Amino acid sequence: MTVLSAGLLLFRPGAAGEVEVLLGHMGGPYWARKDDAAWSVPKGEHDPGEDAQAAAEREFTEELGSPPPPGPVLELGTVRQRTGKLITVFAREGDFDADHITPGVFELEWPPRSGTVREFPEIDRAAWFDTGTARRKLVTAQVEFVDRLVGALSRAPGTAPS
Repeated sequence: MTVLSAGLLLFRPGAAGEVEVLLGHMGGPYWARKDDAAWSVPKGEHDPGEDAQAAAEREFTEELGSPPPPGPVLELGTVRQRTGKLITVFAREGDFDADHITPGVFELEWPPRSGTVREFPEIDRAAWFDTGTARRKLVTAQVEFVDRLVGALSRAPGTAPS
């Protein structure tokens, strides 16, 4: 059965008219010492019958500890990660305080085969990045969403893509 995931990519105008996007650094021991290709759109899994946009909003709130700002969304479509998971992402213009998040947590046996179960944050930090930096920070499959956002904004009147 295919795993479904939905996320919300916030964007805002940055310096000199560039677009910035909000990303979360994946939590847990595997990602702790990684930076490039270790960030993600705030997202999470949802059931096949659940509305993907509603799931994206719920997961944003779960992962960052606060709801996203209100506003219209741009649907950025779906990509398949190497694992087979299908991720659908929506974009919304808005601001968010990336320095003060309260992430959800997950449990993991760590170290492996130790019998010790520890709790880790789903996202250990969040930050705003210009689109060029975001492409380097994101896990490979999710870079497509930045490209799609830039393309959508370049077609919209009054916006300056990066």
